Amino acid sequence: MLNYPRIFFLFSLLVLWLSAQIGLYVRWRWALKDDEREDFSVVQAATLTLLGLIIGFSFSMAISRYDLRKNYEEAEANAIGTEYVRAGLLPAADAPAVRSQLRKYLDLRISFYRTRDASELRQINADTAHLQTEMWSTVEAPAVAQPTPVIALAVAGMNDVLNSQGYTQAAWWNRIPTSAWSLMIAIAICCNLLVGYGARGAKANASLLFALPLVVSIAFLLIADIDSPRGGFIHVIPQNLVSLSQSLPK
Repeated sequence: MLNYPRIFFLFSLLVLWLSAQIGLYVRWRWALKDDEREDFSVVQAATLTLLGLIIGFSFSMAISRYDLRKNYEEAEANAIGTEYVRAGLLPAADAPAVRSQLRKYLDLRISFYRTRDASELRQINADTAHLQTEMWSTVEAPAVAQPTPVIALAVAGMNDVLNSQGYTQAAWWNRIPTSAWSLMIAIAICCNLLVGYGARGAKANASLLFALPLVVSIAFLLIADIDSPRGGFIHVIPQNLVSLSQSLPK
């Protein structure tokens, strides 16, 4: 569900609103005594503060992962652009083949960032792995035939291209753990139970209790959206890769 932030928003809103209503129902059955309300207010405030801190930390985790994905997109563009130039150091018979492969590889990397379809993504990953093998074979042959420092520079550039893709994939897999989400939702449920239980009115509070579930669910939506590489509204745009593709000669 975390891969679909909008569905997760509706789910969390419903669960948190029901929690507040359950707390309100419990208050009707077992109301607080006057001498207990002060202690209850301390517990309620502390729990809400804890929820706010955890949401803040989770948002910071999601932002750092999003920035990491953006940085690796830039690193990929730099690695491919550098290797495209270094391909000229290879023998004349191999340089055009390497540059042609790099152009195809660049198109695949752009598609990797843009696709939202799981089956298409699997095909892109398969084509990428196959093309990586071909590119390495293309630079490996002249390096074995002529092991000179100049050709070694082109081989090192190709190694950077392949490594950058691995770093990008690792960054896209690096998400907020599901266990952390579970604990955060559990604390949010407890907060809404306490808010519902601490409500003093009847009809007025029954409608106002929708505010906290809504605000917390919006916070969850933002965190899940940023943390999800392909779901939601916020995505890593491959602007550096697209700019490189437009600058390369066809």
